[in-house]
Formats: sequence, structure tokens, C-alpha cells
Amino acid sequence: MTEALKSHIELFFDENADDFIAIRRHIHKHPELSFSEYETQAFIKNKLNSWKIDNYEVADTGLVAVIRGNNPDKKLIVLRADIDALPIAENTGLDFSSVNNGVMHACGHDVHSTCVLAAGRIIDSLKDSFEGSVKLLFQPGEEKLPGGATKVIASGELDNPVPDLIIGQHVFAEMEAGKLGFRPGLYMASSDEIYIDVKGPGGHAAMPSKTIDVVRIASELIIALKDFVDENALDSIPVILTFGKIEGKGATNVIPKLVHIEGTFRALNEDKRKEIHKGMEEITVKLAKNSGAQIELEIRKGYPCLNNNEEATEFSKNEALNFLGKVNIEDLELRMTSEDFAFYSQKYRSCFYRLGIRTPGKEITNLHTPEFTVDERAIKTGSTFMAYLALNYLNRI
Repeated sequence: MTEALKSHIELFFDENADDFIAIRRHIHKHPELSFSEYETQAFIKNKLNSWKIDNYEVADTGLVAVIRGNNPDKKLIVLRADIDALPIAENTGLDFSSVNNGVMHACGHDVHSTCVLAAGRIIDSLKDSFEGSVKLLFQPGEEKLPGGATKVIASGELDNPVPDLIIGQHVFAEMEAGKLGFRPGLYMASSDEIYIDVKGPGGHAAMPSKTIDVVRIASELIIALKDFVDENALDSIPVILTFGKIEGKGATNVIPKLVHIEGTFRALNEDKRKEIHKGMEEITVKLAKNSGAQIELEIRKGYPCLNNNEEATEFSKNEALNFLGKVNIEDLELRMTSEDFAFYSQKYRSCFYRLGIRTPGKEITNLHTPEFTVDERAIKTGSTFMAYLALNYLNRI
């Protein structure tokens, strides 16, 4: 059964490969920012309609398609793709580079969307051979808080019925095209945005004793917060605090009234995350009291830790071994990056794995950069395996 299934899936992809590649290139050429994916939504909808796959809108700019097999209520598998792009000006020189100035698919969401579309079309060609249903979830806003996953969950889309498994895959620049990577259990960190304003009356730089030196206080706060986080880091529970923006619009002889600071806090444990939030607040209050400055700390809670269901992920890895062979499957390390797929993993049985996209022998082009590119051979791997995994999970006893 599995060999015959594999052959059908691969043949179907090959026969429609030009169409699938064209889909990816169209989406890449017309990127849209988080929660503004109206044209992307319409394009995906038109494709699904042309294939006669039922679909409807979710979370404003998202889309859900449903493929019903025999006994459609028996099981439900959800294949999730994110569809938004980033505020980055593309510099790849591709024939299908972004036509939307300052917006680019620099995180591979065009590949994710294409893989789910292609997997859906493959699954639809086999709907008389399985029991249960498959939902294709095209989710908006992964790149921006509060995360499109929260809007999908709030809509109730995943509660009636509750899926037996939600599957997500993400491109991985370090891994060669044709390969997949898995990690059961804890995989990715939580992510919170940190915003700080240090305020004072301002004054002459030659007379700091007559005012409040908010630049010095901001510097002390950054060091105090980073030292606190570093002291709380454990080998078993990594945590990271990094500040990427400091803005104090004074001058060589002017102490400003305001220093604005922005950063990110990452953790691989939800209890430790809460503990450090509390500690950062206490440090800020204490420094404000001792310095006389007004300090406002905002911890904007973002995505939680991503936890892969262990049994489902081991099953998925074994299916990948059968589909691609041992040489093409890798074990993943813990990562301090984050993903809003984590919201699904906190509530539903989930498996989130990696899709290699690097051309063998070529240097890595990192995600979230203007030069980011993908070896399009990865689309076949991502599409065909996702279809294979979903169908075998539905057909398991």
C-alpha cells in the first residue's frame, strides 16, 4: 500500500510540477504583509476553486479548504501553511522577484503555501482511498504579534471537530533540499517583545547633577536586565535577552528627556519565562526608585514554546524514513527562534518539522535577508511528503 501510494503521489506531482512551481513564483512575486494578505487569499481561493476543492475564509485574510474522504467524520488532519511576507526589500535578482516595494517572502512562506496547495491537490486525487477528512489551513500573520494562529484558534475553526493532528513544516536554510528534520517534544523557544522608556526632565550635558541622566540609567538598566537573565540561564533551560534598538535623541551637550529601548526575550520553559518576566519588572521598579527616573517597561507577550507531540512526531519521522530514506532525515537541535505554530502545539496534537531548501554545494542564504533564496526542488519533497504523511496517518488503525 505505501509503495503504491508513494508512486502515485510522486507521479501526480511530476505531472503537475510546472503548475506547482508557477504557484510558488506567483506568490513570491506578490508578497503581502501580515494581516493584509488579501490578494494572496484570493489567489489561493481561485486555485482551490479551479480544482473544485471546497473552501472558506477564516481569520479575515486566511483560508480553509476541506477534502472529504470516505466516512469523513472518522478522523481529521490539518495541514497548515503561513501566507504572509516580511517588510524587506528583495535583492535576489530572480525573474519573479517581488513587485511590491519593500515587501518580500524572505522566510519561505511562499514555499509553505505551495506545498500545502500541492499536497491538497494530491490528497484530493485520492479521496476515494481513505477515511476521514483533511483541512488545508492557510494562516495569515505568522510574522506579527499576536500571531495569526491566535485568530484561527479564537475563531473556533479547530474546535468542532478537534483535529487528530495538525501538521506544519518550515523551510530550513541550513539543510539541503531533499531532506527533512524532526525533533519530538520541546523544539522552539517562546518569544516576547520588550519595550522600555526611560524618562527625565532633560538638561545640559555639562551639568548632569542638575538633571536626571537617562542615558546612563538606560545603560545601567540594560546591563542589569541582561545580567539577571544570564544568571537565570541553565544548560537545561536556555534563556536569552537581546536589545536591538536604543534611541536617545540628545546631542553631544544635551541629555535627552527620553531613551527608548526595544529587545526580545526568549525562553525554553514557560515557568522560567514567567519567573524572569517578574524579575525584570522588579529590577525596573527598583532602579526607577533609586534613580528618580520614570521607567516604563512593557513586556509584550508573544509566542509560547513549541512542543511537538512525541508520539505523532516519531510516527512522522518513521514515515519520512520510509518515504525518503535514512540519508535524507536529520535530527534537529533546540532552537531559540520562535513560531506562532506554537499556539497550536500548546492546545492540539501537533507535529512541526523542517524542510531543507539549500542547494547542495552552495552557501547558505539566511532567512529574513534580502538575498534569501530557495532551491525549488524542495517543493516536491515538501508537497509529496506532507500528502504521504497525512494519508498514512488517516489510514493507521
